[in-house]
Amino acid sequence: MKQSSPGGRSRAFVPGSPVVQSLLVLLSVLALAGTAAAHAVAEGDKGYIQEITGINLIPFVYLGAKHMVTGYDHLLFLFGVIFFLYRLKHIGIYVSLFAVGHSTTMLLGVYYGWNVSSYLIDAIIGLSVVYKALDNLGAFQRWFGVQPNTKAATLIFGFFHGLGLATKILEYEIAEDGLLPNLLAFNVGVEIGQLVALTIILIVMSYWRKTSSFMRHAYTVNVLMMTAGFVLIGYQLTGYFVA
Repeated sequence: MKQSSPGGRSRAFVPGSPVVQSLLVLLSVLALAGTAAAHAVAEGDKGYIQEITGINLIPFVYLGAKHMVTGYDHLLFLFGVIFFLYRLKHIGIYVSLFAVGHSTTMLLGVYYGWNVSSYLIDAIIGLSVVYKALDNLGAFQRWFGVQPNTKAATLIFGFFHGLGLATKILEYEIAEDGLLPNLLAFNVGVEIGQLVALTIILIVMSYWRKTSSFMRHAYTVNVLMMTAGFVLIGYQLTGYFVA
């Protein structure tokens, strides 16, 4: 499926528009997020998980949902993925590919204890946001004359997003007793959180697309999203070389 882009449409930048103001606020928040990693594990949650053993499905479902809803890097990528998708069928395909990707590496990464630098993985996740913004802007077609396979890219970046989840779950130091059921419960929670976040995004997008400002500001919004991705990359690489 070819995704449309704002190329050829009006790209007027209206600084006073509510959409642009809201996204500027979002970008400012991301730029100031240097005190915590994108997937930071709350100390209260970490302490609770370290104290319990055995199968605890409900707590892990809750933690998975909380992690996804508060994971702004995941949400930025999803926002970019569905930005120019209008049919629920197409949205379902891309979201499913992303879910398969991050579920696979999350489960395998935790179960086998893959020791990967969270800074590098989170930098790649930031890169996924940059990639999606550039894709929405039609940059690859203009620069290289080719269109990357968007489905394959969504799946591949889903693998990295899942690995990012795995690196943070390992920080919980989950007990071996009941590990697999608890991981599956966490993954169910992640999917629930993703559906909740996606539903909210789609509701907002559906109203925005009905207005004339959507195509006027589509270019600006994706530039801001790309900038946010670069902010995430810079923060994580700084952490990697400084830590």
